Amino acid sequence: MKQFEILDISGDAGIRAFGKDLPELFANAATGMYSLMIDTQDIQEKRTLAISSQGSSQEGLLVAFLNELIFHFDTYGFVGKSIAITRLDHTSVTAEISGEEFNPDHHKGKLLIKAATYHKLKIEEKGDYWEAEVIFDI
Repeated sequence: MKQFEILDISGDAGIRAFGKDLPELFANAATGMYSLMIDTQDIQEKRTLAISSQGSSQEGLLVAFLNELIFHFDTYGFVGKSIAITRLDHTSVTAEISGEEFNPDHHKGKLLIKAATYHKLKIEEKGDYWEAEVIFDI
């Protein structure tokens, strides 16, 4: 199963992520988002960042998680290569993100993502896998 695919959306950017369970779905959604922002092949796992987010629903939790990653990129320049979800329940997620600070001399930047949105957001269990669609404000 592929991790994610890019959605062709006029004026915005989006991904469809897949996972065998919710933790893998969240990790693959983050990987997909990072791939919109930067050429992820150039990222090295120089340090690990522990993050946590809260939400009142699965969808709200996914948006909060992705927006926390965007915050760390915007504020500290940190971009992830490897995402490990260490805990996920109905209202919170914790993860360890391995990566490095963005360096325009070394990394190829792509889209400047402002936020993950609730627009057309969905998370669905499709039999033996999970699928999520997320639209990003650029």
